[in-house]
Amino acid sequence: MTTPGTVLITGASSGIGRITALRLLQKGWTVHAAARRVDAMEDLRSRGAFVHALDITDPGSRHALSDAVADHNEGLDALVNNAGYGSIGPMETMPLDAARAMFDVNVFGLMGLTQALLPAMRKRGQGRIVNISSIAGQFVTPGAGWYGASKFAVEAISDALRMELQSFGVKVVVIEPGLIRTGFEAVSKPSLEAGGDDPVWGSMMRNVAKAWGEGFRQGSDPEVVAACIERALTDADPSPRYRCGSSSESALIQRFIPTRLWDAIIRRQMIGD
Repeated sequence: MTTPGTVLITGASSGIGRITALRLLQKGWTVHAAARRVDAMEDLRSRGAFVHALDITDPGSRHALSDAVADHNEGLDALVNNAGYGSIGPMETMPLDAARAMFDVNVFGLMGLTQALLPAMRKRGQGRIVNISSIAGQFVTPGAGWYGASKFAVEAISDALRMELQSFGVKVVVIEPGLIRTGFEAVSKPSLEAGGDDPVWGSMMRNVAKAWGEGFRQGSDPEVVAACIERALTDADPSPRYRCGSSSESALIQRFIPTRLWDAIIRRQMIGD
C-alpha cells in the first residue's frame, strides 16, 4: 500500500494512537479515529478525521463502529489495533478479574474488532492489519507477567492471521515498541503503588516502580512509533515485525543469551539482586 488510503486507528485519544492519526492526516490519509473519550479527539476531528466512540470490550460498540466506517467509505484499507493498557503486579497476587479486564481490551477486544472488519477486507482482496504489541510480547520482566502475557497473545494472534490471510491479499504486521513516553506509566501507576504495600512483594514492586520510572523518563517520543506504523502501512512488502523506540533492541539481544543469565540480568536491573 504505497499511496494513502483509509485507515481506522483505535485508542486514538492519546499517546501513540493520537500521534499516528495526526501523522497520517498530514500525509493525506482518510483517518477514522476511535476511542472511549470522543471529547479528547476533537483536535483530530478539526483536522479532518472521522471520530467514533468505541468501547472495544463491547461487541455492540465494535459492530457499530464497523458499520459506521463502512457507511463512510468504499472500503477500509487498513486497521491499526492500538487500544490497550497495562496493569502491573506480582503473578501471585494480581486479582484475576484485573487480568481478565486487561485481556478483554488487549486481546479479545483487538480480535473482536478485527473479526468485525476482516470479512470486507478479505472480499476486496486487499488490506493491512497493524497490531501494536510491545517488547513485552517478546520477553517479560518481574511484575509485568500478566501484561506480557496479553502481548504474547497479540504476537501469536498476529502470526496466525498473517499466515491465514496471505492468500487473500491481507497483510498483517506487528509493531513492537520499546519504552515510549505515552503516559502508559501513569495508567500503570495505581497498580504499581498498590503492589508497593504488599508485605511479601512490596520491596520488589517498589524497585520495579523505580526502574519503570527511570526507563520511561529516558523513553522515546511516540512520534518514533508513529513513523514505524506509517512504514508498516506503506511498505510494499512489509516486514512481519517492526521494532522501534528505546530498549526495543533488547528483544533481539535476549534471543542470544541463556535463560538463566538473562534472568539474572533482568533481576539485577529491575529488582536489584
